[in-house]
Amino acid sequence: MAPKKSDKKGSAIVIRRIEIVEGGHHGGAWKVAYADFVTAMMAFFLLMWLLNATTEDQRKGLADYFSPTNLLSHASSGTGQPFGGHTAFDDGALVSDRGAAAVVVGRYPDRTPPDTEPAEPGTEIGDVPKPAGSAGRPDNTEAGAAAAAELRAERLREEKAAFTQAAQQIREAVGSDPALADLAQQLAIDMTPDGLRIQIMDEVKSPMFATGSADLNERARMLLRKVVPVLAKLPEAISIAGHTDAAPFPGPGRTNWELSAERANATRRLLVEGGLPDARFRSVSGNADKDPLLPDDPMAAANRRIAILVLRDATAIRR
Repeated sequence: MAPKKSDKKGSAIVIRRIEIVEGGHHGGAWKVAYADFVTAMMAFFLLMWLLNATTEDQRKGLADYFSPTNLLSHASSGTGQPFGGHTAFDDGALVSDRGAAAVVVGRYPDRTPPDTEPAEPGTEIGDVPKPAGSAGRPDNTEAGAAAAAELRAERLREEKAAFTQAAQQIREAVGSDPALADLAQQLAIDMTPDGLRIQIMDEVKSPMFATGSADLNERARMLLRKVVPVLAKLPEAISIAGHTDAAPFPGPGRTNWELSAERANATRRLLVEGGLPDARFRSVSGNADKDPLLPDDPMAAANRRIAILVLRDATAIRR
């Protein structure tokens, strides 16, 4: 519009400003909807991944964990309603609305085995009935085990006392004979984990066997005859082992293995001749020089020895 001319002196300029008012903001609502859609899709794919990565029992456990628990109902929802305490997802393969497990009375007759006792008054639902006659069984088992252990301990005490008495009797029998007084130092009797061990050792001037021979001399025979009556009183089995020193066998075609075995067997024959049953002997072995009595001195005369072992009663130990 053209400015009006003023009648007064001079002219006035009128400037008209036109403001353009834009419409309200439109376009942000779709972002909210899109965010909800993306969240739903992420949850859906997460659910699909979980269904593929878990087992049936794990899925049921997860469903039970998130199910509300109603202490007054047999299920989590729907009790007393037209569905009879069930929901539309009751038979689903991947969900469970049962919550914690509960024990309810069934519609079928009681199939309690005949060897069980009826539940006593006050027994809670779910308690496993005890078989008839089961009361006291653990106590009987524990009592039986304790009694067996006591019997084993008593058997071992008796055996140890018998071995101790036998060792004392052998020492007294040898010491009371003037002809064997000088052989007392060559007799060693001790208790080992395997039983009562009686060892007859050589001395430099008093050997039991001639060099390279398996024949017992007369004094060694006299000493073994003192041992026979004592061994006859014991019921345990007997093992005999022969030992030599580290000197090589003085002859071709034979070694200390053969010599030690032959000496052990010669001792067995003498004990049998003295009255011990042959069935009492468990083993006869030759150890050569592999188990020396004096390892630091393999040539010592004491390494040449006969070891008679009265074995412990293994059945009493294992029983």
